[in-house]
Amino acid sequence: MTEILGAGNVRKMKTALEEPVQYHMLLGDVEVPLNQYLGRQLQLDYQGVINCIHCDRKTSKSFNQGYCYPCFKRLAQCDSCIISPEKCHYAAGTCREPAWGEQHCMIDHIVYLANTSGIKVGITRGSQVPTRWIDQGATQAKPIFRVDTRHHSGMVEVLFKNHIADKTNWQAMLKGDAQDRDLELVRQQLLAECGEQVEALRAEHGLQAITLLEDAPETRISYPVMEYPEKVKSFNLDKTPSIGGTLMGIKGQYLIFDSGVINLRKYGGYHLTLTLN
Repeated sequence: MTEILGAGNVRKMKTALEEPVQYHMLLGDVEVPLNQYLGRQLQLDYQGVINCIHCDRKTSKSFNQGYCYPCFKRLAQCDSCIISPEKCHYAAGTCREPAWGEQHCMIDHIVYLANTSGIKVGITRGSQVPTRWIDQGATQAKPIFRVDTRHHSGMVEVLFKNHIADKTNWQAMLKGDAQDRDLELVRQQLLAECGEQVEALRAEHGLQAITLLEDAPETRISYPVMEYPEKVKSFNLDKTPSIGGTLMGIKGQYLIFDSGVINLRKYGGYHLTLTLN
């Protein structure tokens, strides 16, 4: 017999850092604990309705993982500097929503190393540790700096991007855990290569702008995965509104079925029904 586990507008999965990570799928007001369904047959059905994750208006197309077009064009959280914080509009005096920028960007951020599909550098708000690492599918993560604004953290990240990747190869991440790496050794190498440039930034923006985190512990993360796919096939709900299969694992914001994978974050605001078959 089939059982409807939940229905509603989907949001990115809620996570908790445990051994392994615990996942809850958010469908409207319903939270479905997914870990218990590993090895079970699940089906996702897109009902043809999308509601903006900000204003809730109905939209025929989703922009930037869940926004309607007016919100996409209006909101600071959809601006290009979210992807490229070194180009911060608040610092330039051109932020669409200065109050939002003060609350979300002009606060402490962490510059970190993570091992996802390999070693990468990244930034996140202090309040998003370790959620950000889990969402990227990292198996190891280690803070390097605490930085006073998103703008300054972006400047530091740019320095490191000349020596190390800043993006995850999501297909490689979904084929298995990356080889274990000595993050402390990588941190020391980066500081040796970029130390003078970091000090130049501190001299320009203030000693308190960039604080080195000497003894920050490394976080190790394991995911509820029974088996990784040899080849990664990604589902597209706009083309195939009914998908599913045996749930083999969950990593990052991806559900891994025996028939393919789906990035739930990509479909924020889509009205989905989750069924246990």
